[in-house]
Amino acid sequence: MALSRRRSRSQEQAYYWPGFVDAMAQLLLVITFLLSVFMMAQFLLARQLTGQDTVLSRLRTQIAELTNQLSLEKASKSELEITLSAITEDLKAAREQTSRLQGLFDSQKDQSGSASVRLQELQGEIAHQKSLSADALAQVELLNQQIAALRRQIGALNDALQAAEARDQNSKTVIADLGRRLNAALAQRVQELTRYRSEFFGRLRRILANRTDIRVVGDRFVFQSEVLFPKGSADISQAGQQELDKLGAAVKQLEGEIPPDLEWVLRVDGHTDNDPINTPQFPSNWELSAARAIAVVRYLISLGVSPKHLMAAGFGEFQPIDTGNTPEAKARNRRIELKLTQR
Repeated sequence: MALSRRRSRSQEQAYYWPGFVDAMAQLLLVITFLLSVFMMAQFLLARQLTGQDTVLSRLRTQIAELTNQLSLEKASKSELEITLSAITEDLKAAREQTSRLQGLFDSQKDQSGSASVRLQELQGEIAHQKSLSADALAQVELLNQQIAALRRQIGALNDALQAAEARDQNSKTVIADLGRRLNAALAQRVQELTRYRSEFFGRLRRILANRTDIRVVGDRFVFQSEVLFPKGSADISQAGQQELDKLGAAVKQLEGEIPPDLEWVLRVDGHTDNDPINTPQFPSNWELSAARAIAVVRYLISLGVSPKHLMAAGFGEFQPIDTGNTPEAKARNRRIELKLTQR
């Protein structure tokens, strides 16, 4: 009879091994696909942000060029104003000289001979001074026209600068609005997942009530390893299968409630105590914790849970919840944790 049982167990292991390999291959394909989608989304977002940065850089360059042109125009205006001031001073001196010459002319009208010659000289000088005054007035008029043209150019540059600043401000507003909308969308997703996690854990509490070895710790649902596995083993016990049947039903119900566009995964974490293990099957606690997490995932998949919503991880003895070294502390550290999180 014992020989028959050993043969039966050998046949069952041979029967489940190909299924295990297929399940792991499918899980790896799903993870690879999800990573590809995530990288593509990051690439598109980075390209959009890079485009916005390029537009901002071009606008800043245009603003700098306009500012330099405005500075040059202001410098030219200052030089023209200085020239106009000098010409005005020359005109004033010419008028004073004309007045002085006119006075000399009046004082010399009654003189004879040489006085007439002097008068003619003075009249010629007066005519020359008047010609200089006319030239100065023409230059003043030309400078006034140039100043008016410069003022129009400065006005156009100010308008262009204000338009560039408005475009820059609009670009900053668009980027800020995009960031706010992205943060709001992420926050909404987190809130939705938090709500479903709360409902899921509440449902598990009701299903697995009156069990002191199954509890909620923070955002995780914790099974003591003895509920599911014999000590030092990764084979789920009959009693453990009954508890996982309840868990599987709750996860399948959760799959039907969460919207398809909300990416989520139920992470199964395996933990051990710090007692060393060294067997052909489990050279260390790393292998034991990972094998237990994988065994839970495989069993949930056999119950109909989608593999894309499951993930297994092994932590060995390096994430204890009780740092004591008593048998009770070690029992608390030997556990399977379930966490509903974003993918």
